[in-house]
Amino acid sequence: AEKVLGYDLLSLCLEGPRDALDRTQHCQPAVRAGGRGGGASGLPRAAAEAPLGSVSPQVVERCVAAAGYSVGEFAALVFAGALGFAEALYAVKVRAEAMQKAAEAVPSGMLSVVGRREANYKFACLEARKHCESLGIENPVCTVSNYLFPDSRVIAGHLQALEFLQENARKYYFKRTKMLPVSGAFHTRLMEPAVEPLAEVLKSIEIQKPLLCVYSNVNGKKYMHSKHIEKLLVKQVVSPVLWEQTMHSVYQRKQGTEFPYTYEVGPGNQLGAILKQCNLKAWKQYKHVDALEDDEAAET
Repeated sequence: AEKVLGYDLLSLCLEGPRDALDRTQHCQPAVRAGGRGGGASGLPRAAAEAPLGSVSPQVVERCVAAAGYSVGEFAALVFAGALGFAEALYAVKVRAEAMQKAAEAVPSGMLSVVGRREANYKFACLEARKHCESLGIENPVCTVSNYLFPDSRVIAGHLQALEFLQENARKYYFKRTKMLPVSGAFHTRLMEPAVEPLAEVLKSIEIQKPLLCVYSNVNGKKYMHSKHIEKLLVKQVVSPVLWEQTMHSVYQRKQGTEFPYTYEVGPGNQLGAILKQCNLKAWKQYKHVDALEDDEAAET
């Protein structure tokens, strides 16, 4: 990773400084190298084969599906054999730097929202955009950028729009709102300047047909072929992450059919927490595998 990125990623992850690691241009490659993702019977091969193998030697071979959240989709595609590790990491580097530049061009951000059943996110975003227009902002952006689980969304756009939603949370039946520690409105049209750089680098990379089912954030469906992967990875930058819909696609099965084992690889168990909200029966066969914990166990 250090050779591809041109800086000491491991040192940055372990020693910081934290504000440098939080920057999109460094955070995305770190997440990618750490293999953030979730998989039915395993994920992501480049960073996950060793820890998953410690759970059961058969886990990797028996994997039937993979998915990665946002930049984690690159990890899922590496695991599935569609992308090489170094090529994918370089693409993420280009993606992250372009998104960082786009984020710095407009004061924007992302707002995590947990709403009541009555919450109408589209209407709330519409009123937030009207508020921005009243402030003189042209073509304001405020839209759902991440579908997490029922009654939970991430809304992204101009900062003024997100501040308006926080101030009027009760009116829109939002139970909880929290600004996310990110530098821009990812997965919205404010990221359009990042589209072309990513498209160019993906054209230069050899993409294979995945060896197992990998689900796209853009439509929640399986990738079909290499050109499909290239097209949707670019589109993902400016499209909402349909993670809730993806979970429904991954675990859809006839009544009475057993659910697969699911492993989340990498730091944190956020995807497992989301799965619990989307599909409790599938979550009962979920396990979080942290490579760092495995290393510590081996040392002791």
